[in-house]
Amino acid sequence: MRRVETQLPGLVVVEPVVHRDARGFFLETYRESVMRDLGIHETWVQDNHSRSVRGVARGLHYQLDGQAKLVRCARGAVLDVAVDIRRGSPTYGRHETILLDDESMRMVYLPAGFAHGFLVLSEVADVVYRCSAYYDRDLDRAIALDDPDLAIAWPAGLERVLSERDRAAPRLAEVADSLPFVYGAG
Repeated sequence: MRRVETQLPGLVVVEPVVHRDARGFFLETYRESVMRDLGIHETWVQDNHSRSVRGVARGLHYQLDGQAKLVRCARGAVLDVAVDIRRGSPTYGRHETILLDDESMRMVYLPAGFAHGFLVLSEVADVVYRCSAYYDRDLDRAIALDDPDLAIAWPAGLERVLSERDRAAPRLAEVADSLPFVYGAG
């Protein structure tokens, strides 16, 4: 696996080695020792798997207890989005978009202090992610995908399908004072 730096400190793209032949492919999606060599030192406690159809947008989600994620698209393609919501960060409020798909098999590591979401670009997509904290409905929060201050460039011509919860999510400025994440802490 190879670590690819992003423009947001702490956010990392992981490119695995994919072995392909006439039968298909094989790859390791996780090996603790390799992740540690890449600087990813999380203890994972939960795996999640979502399936969505073209145009579904999920996010931007985060948990107040500081849940890190290792995200990949096992089937199809998604535009993955990470937003730095760590107070005091030089990149606070900035985002990075990463194409995750079943061809490149790239993954993205989001440490605690990032909001996460994605938009399905293919007819169907399976997104699989590891979490460093258990899902807790009471700690689960969201930020609006269309927050004008974030200025995320969503693909034109693709109607987004959102849950009621995500449609009603507040802007980052509305939740900024309640964010527990501090850049450089921990």
